[in-house]
Amino acid sequence: MKITARHQAGITVLEPKGKITIGMGDVALRDSVREALEAGSRDILIDLHEVSTIDSSGIGELVSAYTTVTNRGGKLKLLRLPPKVEDILQITQLLTVFEVFDDESEAVESFA
Repeated sequence: MKITARHQAGITVLEPKGKITIGMGDVALRDSVREALEAGSRDILIDLHEVSTIDSSGIGELVSAYTTVTNRGGKLKLLRLPPKVEDILQITQLLTVFEVFDDESEAVESFA
């Protein structure tokens, strides 16, 4: 699991690549969100288009990240969900919790 971070219009965009699963991607995701918050970011967009697999631990980490960012007065949104990830979020009804976008510029504008 590799996560790259970049900034666009004051928003931190995290781009995980690989699997968000227990013991691997979940820790990397947690650390990336924490680092973004410690660097002063309030608004985080997670672009999931290169995530191949996500398990319950990964889903838990997304929820935890959402809660942490929200409690600090920020917003966390998701971008470009792969079909497998979208199915899992649909089944768990987390699509009603997260704001999800297919277009990055639309997502960035939604933070304003």
